[in-house]
Amino acid sequence: MKRIYIAAYHQSPFGKLLGMTVPRIISNAVSGVCSEIHVPASALDVGSIGAACNMTLNEQGLLSGLMAMTPGLEGKPIEAVENACASGGQAILSVIGKLQQGWGETGIAVGYEKMRDAEGRMDGKLIGKALGYFSHPDEREGKVFVFPHLFAEVMRDYMAAHGVTEEDLASIAVQEYCAARHNPYAQMRKVQITLEQAMKIEGINRYVVEGLPLKTYDCSQITDGYAAMILATEEGLAKLGVAKSDCIEIAGYAQATDPLLKQGRDVLRPRGAYTAMSKAYAMAGLTPKDINVAEVHDCFSVMGAIGAEVIGKAEYGRGARYWREGKAAPSGECGINTSGGLIAKGHPIGATGVSMLGWASWQLLGKAPRESQVPDARAAATFNIGGPICASVCTVLKPAA
Repeated sequence: MKRIYIAAYHQSPFGKLLGMTVPRIISNAVSGVCSEIHVPASALDVGSIGAACNMTLNEQGLLSGLMAMTPGLEGKPIEAVENACASGGQAILSVIGKLQQGWGETGIAVGYEKMRDAEGRMDGKLIGKALGYFSHPDEREGKVFVFPHLFAEVMRDYMAAHGVTEEDLASIAVQEYCAARHNPYAQMRKVQITLEQAMKIEGINRYVVEGLPLKTYDCSQITDGYAAMILATEEGLAKLGVAKSDCIEIAGYAQATDPLLKQGRDVLRPRGAYTAMSKAYAMAGLTPKDINVAEVHDCFSVMGAIGAEVIGKAEYGRGARYWREGKAAPSGECGINTSGGLIAKGHPIGATGVSMLGWASWQLLGKAPRESQVPDARAAATFNIGGPICASVCTVLKPAA
């Protein structure tokens, strides 16, 4: 197996891309990441692009062809991937696979989502319908907003199983809003909330589904944004003129998929997620004790708790307590979602998985904002999911040796 390194990372601010078209988004992503290390796109051998709602919201298919319009990328092996909210992570794995097969020594992974119109407005019902397509048909009936409803059920079940309160989970969102204010790319960087605000039902904060505990502040954002990453083998780094000391190694990686139907399986302890994370650790030769940086897929606050458990930093059922005890803070045992997470950084679906590795790599390189930087950042874990905790992409990162 070849060692794979992150040679460069670039992203847009998350929030609104306004009048930027899909072709322009992809072009900007490619040129932006190439400019980080001053190489032409022609220096890249392979590529992959991930997006989830490009057909339903943007009426655009064949994204690989749009990427190939960048001068220097034409005629190269490029594919588009979709794995719901794990599309970005899947794009990275797609590039890694090509490099491991010997199709090249350098590659680019791009993820993006355009969920708002040219004025920055969103059509909540249309977005809810589009996202609902990533659930099983049998679990859509009677749900106006399918995914908030499904995860409201997960939240209810987590609270009942582990004696966790709404306040425990709301505290995760509060910590992430606090973290986002230091991330210049975060969608909610100018918004701060207190635990009292996160718990009080007034204004925009309401129960999303009647009779279930999920509130507005427990939810991630509707977000435009893109992220891009250049990956390379050791030979590829030499080709790009990038020093290994300036890179982060993707030391472990794995993907696993559980059945789409949520009913009938243990979503509080998702088998695929634990399997993928375990395989990523084994490949990297590391354990959860080695990790002190993490980005987990907190599409809803309960997933911040479950994510802490999946990566092995909290025991089963104690993820919410891990956050409340301050262990997930930058100065805690493991800085989790110091970017602000999906809840406050934003959730441009196809870009999310790419941005997780990007932020984690900045942490390991000591390039995170001072207030967010984890002291002595040693190794990182990422956990990116698609659907109702269905598709899981997990990675383990460490400084290049």
